[in-house]
Amino acid sequence: MVSAITMLTDSFCLSSSFSAFVNSNALTSPPKLQSPVSLYANPTARPRQCFSLINVNSTSGTERRPLTCTQPANRFSIQCNCVDTPIFLHGETGMLFSVFRETGLNEKETNLLLDKNPTLRSTSLDRIHARILALQSVGINDFPLYRLVIKCPRVLIAEEIDSVISFVRDDLEGKVQPAQLERLFITTEVRFLLGFDQKVKLLLHHEIPQEKMAHVLNNVNLNKAICCKSIEEIERAITFLKPYHGIEIIVRRPAILNYDLDSQLIPKIQFLEELSGGDANATGTVLRKQPAILSYSLQHMEGHVEFMRSYVGLSDPEIFKIILVFPNVMSISKERKLRPRIEFLKQCGLNSNDIFKFLKRAPLILALSFEDNLAHKLGFLVKIGYEYRTKELALALGAVTRTSCANMQKVIGLFLSYRLSCKDIFSMSKKHPQILQYNPSSLEEKMEYLIGEMGREVSELLAFPAFLAYKLDDRIKHRYEVKRKTIGTGMSLNKLLSVSANRFSTKKKAKSLVND
Repeated sequence: MVSAITMLTDSFCLSSSFSAFVNSNALTSPPKLQSPVSLYANPTARPRQCFSLINVNSTSGTERRPLTCTQPANRFSIQCNCVDTPIFLHGETGMLFSVFRETGLNEKETNLLLDKNPTLRSTSLDRIHARILALQSVGINDFPLYRLVIKCPRVLIAEEIDSVISFVRDDLEGKVQPAQLERLFITTEVRFLLGFDQKVKLLLHHEIPQEKMAHVLNNVNLNKAICCKSIEEIERAITFLKPYHGIEIIVRRPAILNYDLDSQLIPKIQFLEELSGGDANATGTVLRKQPAILSYSLQHMEGHVEFMRSYVGLSDPEIFKIILVFPNVMSISKERKLRPRIEFLKQCGLNSNDIFKFLKRAPLILALSFEDNLAHKLGFLVKIGYEYRTKELALALGAVTRTSCANMQKVIGLFLSYRLSCKDIFSMSKKHPQILQYNPSSLEEKMEYLIGEMGREVSELLAFPAFLAYKLDDRIKHRYEVKRKTIGTGMSLNKLLSVSANRFSTKKKAKSLVND
């Protein structure tokens, strides 16, 4: 009885082993079988319990004993039909290395990866190969693919990744950057990948344009902004932001989606709204102009406002109006820029009310570099006649904050070329401070028209420098041609140009009726 069972068992296993070996087509000569069992060859591995033999005798009954088998030195495996474990044969091992070679891994790296991640051994090659192709279909190729597999081997087998890849490839047309997807797969637990497509569709539902969605996803932390937040959390954030032009803000600065609603977004936005006196629309305008203001901590924002209160002497409504005009004021260093600039304005004789009006008109003075910008402009102004630490100097500096030093120098040079003195330039800029920031080419055209076509003297600009502020074709030429027909050429430049368009049109009709 015992002999018959043993022979039957041996015959069944050997037959299965031999059949698997013949079908593999990978070996040129049969290995020496040490035991009719399935083996992963590894000379350093411990003996494994492959299956139990049944020993039957008439006296002790049935006894189950595990059979341990040492593994052969050569790397090969034999599939035994009586063991339900997928094991690679020589041919299958070659295919395995070939598949992993597509990711850039060599044989040594592949063996190490498999040893550290045993689950990969029990995964079919077709499935691994399909996942590699899927990753390549969304742009993860070459070294990024190699790096991803080394850092995150689960990317080859986690089922949760399939829906992300297919959604990015098909619905988003593969426009999400491969580097973003690589970071997502490395930093995110696979369970949080579930529902990725639904959360992105929620953003689309709230009217983030389809053509902007890739831009949004490429500029957020996908783990923070999408995966680790529930649909309800994302819904709450968008609903809260909507009264403040939230969708436009998200498109302009997608990183806002990274922030926590309760601990970050709500406190900062409420702080700005309280500063505005409860004006949600004005608060939204600030955020739309400068969404990056939400990247600063609440303590940072409070510190800037307190500085404007205590050091400048401004009220909350005045502070908010300055923020509304120039939201970047919240990003400027208090000690390196704000304090020295305000101190300069105070030295020039400006009080709190003057400073408020000045900053509404010329807030850029708070942001410009002193060494590379303001110092040069101050030098030009002093050279043409402005006295240091005077209100006139401060107002003139404010008027040229939006022009470059090079442009300002060209304007002064142009006036000098028309034989205007520094004193003349000083006089004109006091009456019309913006004159120093105009385009030199445009100024030259107007001056040539004044002298050549209108037959006037350039010195007339001293009385009415605002002449150079009007558009040549639409205002100066048009009005001059109209008036020349009725009152000749000796008309006042001021009366010609400063009167409103409606009044000029009315006078034109009245003259026409009188002549008729």
